[in-house]
Amino acid sequence: MSLKQSLNRLRKNIADSPRVNRAVEGMFATYVRFAFKTSRFERTGCEELDACLARGEAVITTVWHQRLILGPYMVNAPKGTRVVSLTSAARAGRLAGQILVRLGWETIPMSSHQRHVTLSREVLKRYREGCSLGVVPDGPRGPARVASTVPLIWARSTGARVFTLAFAQKRVLRLPTWDKQMLPLPFSRGIITCQEWTDAVPRKPTDAETEALRLSLQRSLDEITDAADAALGKPSENPNLSS
Repeated sequence: MSLKQSLNRLRKNIADSPRVNRAVEGMFATYVRFAFKTSRFERTGCEELDACLARGEAVITTVWHQRLILGPYMVNAPKGTRVVSLTSAARAGRLAGQILVRLGWETIPMSSHQRHVTLSREVLKRYREGCSLGVVPDGPRGPARVASTVPLIWARSTGARVFTLAFAQKRVLRLPTWDKQMLPLPFSRGIITCQEWTDAVPRKPTDAETEALRLSLQRSLDEITDAADAALGKPSENPNLSS
């Protein structure tokens, strides 16, 4: 076995180690808590979402993958409220999901080998138990800020209200991922924005209706994300504007 093969096997064994994963999850979760609590975040447009959660109404929340890490703080659910995030069953997705669990959410890993009906039953079971759903329309692999139809499927299946969310911060760390995922920095200033997406999703939409709804939700997420950046005097990071 070559040195390169040996190093790759060692890297894989480390990445698959439950002990290593727990340590990394704990480190990231601790850092995110510290960064959020030592920064000043203004919340705007969140009143209706807050009201829904305060009365125990399960909703669907959406955020671009780039800004998912602050999801539990953006939703700001009352103590005891359950929110479940749909994450990838791949290694990176499992890690991200467990970080969100440490920050107060639940997670359902989605595998490409998992039967769709099995996943649907589990999601609907959690929803009927009162869980809100956290959906990342461009996750887990992108393209960045291109929405999938997944939020439409759950909006149609549950009838839940859908909210788009975003955060921006004066200074952030960028991870070397496909979407340059943002990590908040401590002792900074930021904003959390929210708006409801109010388009009705038919029980049996046509292909044309599905595409129109997908683009509508994508625009809503882009608007709220760009508004968060603009509030801090930062340029838009929307790749769709240059296409």
